[in-house]
Amino acid sequence: MTRSHEPGPVKVPTTLTVAAVQMSSGADKERNIHAAIELVHLAADRGATYVQLPEYFNFLAPPRTLLAAGEPIPGPTTSRMADVALARSITLHLGSLIERSEEPDKVFNTSVLIDPKGRISATYRKTHLFDVDIPGAVAYRESDVIVPGERLAVATVGEVQLGMSICFDLRFPELYRALATAGAQVLAVPAAFNATTGRAHWEVLVRSRAIENHAYVVAAAQVGTTAEGIATFGHSMIVDPWGVVLAEATRDEPDVLVATLEIDQVARRRSQIAVFDFRRPELYGSPVHLLGD
Repeated sequence: MTRSHEPGPVKVPTTLTVAAVQMSSGADKERNIHAAIELVHLAADRGATYVQLPEYFNFLAPPRTLLAAGEPIPGPTTSRMADVALARSITLHLGSLIERSEEPDKVFNTSVLIDPKGRISATYRKTHLFDVDIPGAVAYRESDVIVPGERLAVATVGEVQLGMSICFDLRFPELYRALATAGAQVLAVPAAFNATTGRAHWEVLVRSRAIENHAYVVAAAQVGTTAEGIATFGHSMIVDPWGVVLAEATRDEPDVLVATLEIDQVARRRSQIAVFDFRRPELYGSPVHLLGD
């Protein structure tokens, strides 16, 4: 007797509809939060279930003023934004805000991930601080008031693994390789990228982090110039594991980018060019032989 075989369950591809929210924040915290809430609602209305805000979303001002803007986590800002995440049943990534530290004259620059039930599910403190002095172009020292974080973070968003980073971290590819080898399929890069360096480096850096790790990158950015003269580049982006730009903000004003990520593409691209399998980590920590005269 021939047995009939019922077809097995069909695997439904994992997708995640994401939004990168571009903002023009400044030193008015209440105004910034109100603007962020409006943009988050717009992103949710467009179908996003993961919404990312930029770095310094609720307060963007010179380093000397950051201490006064610090608050605990959880605290007033995270509570207000948690209400929005709960009301819209979304994962809300607060790109970064100023978190108080135990040092009286220092703070942290911290990302906060809020789940659809309004709970803080992950935090990440910026590990690479923006200390730059380009004569005639950029002079900024985060380390004057900010303490660097001491751990990397991969968070869970539904069925997706999210690697967390902030702005200047983008220049350190080893951070993203560590996140990817720990399982990250999507890399979060909330930013307030400087306008001068952004014109030269932003797009190539964002796409490079996607290509070298075969991961999606969601990069929500600040745009415009604050009253104190902080000029940010904008051009928020969503990039796929092949380096293709799925969405990019082209206007110098607040914007919402939305794209649906096909998470299975991460594994597909990683199998086609298996850079993780070909790595030689036993060599990378060894002394480098300097050849020549």
